[in-house]
Amino acid sequence: MKRNQRQFRRLWPMVSMIGQFLRPAGLVLVTSLSPAAAQDIRGVEVCTAEKQMERRTGCLQANVEFLQQALTKLARETQEKIAAADRDLTAARAEISALKSAVEKLNNDLAQMKAKADPNGKK
Repeated sequence: MKRNQRQFRRLWPMVSMIGQFLRPAGLVLVTSLSPAAAQDIRGVEVCTAEKQMERRTGCLQANVEFLQQALTKLARETQEKIAAADRDLTAARAEISALKSAVEKLNNDLAQMKAKADPNGKK
């Protein structure tokens, strides 16, 4: 495998995550009410205004770092929400199990009471 392909495969997950993050922002830009209006992403700088390549590169790197931090924060928040939902689901399953056993016990008690009340009913 060529060196460039290995580098690409190693960087692909990061590129994919950045793409997933930028896709909703692009959708917001495309679906804005006025076609001429542009919407900035807070924290992302416009790097096209820089004339010097070093400054432009630094600007782009700062944008990438900002987006990586935003992705990390969103991933952490999402994992926390998933964990909370999982805890709620586990608690609900335990409660359902307890309620099923209580209903089964009540049905058994009811059947015993009916049997005691009518001992000659079944022959």
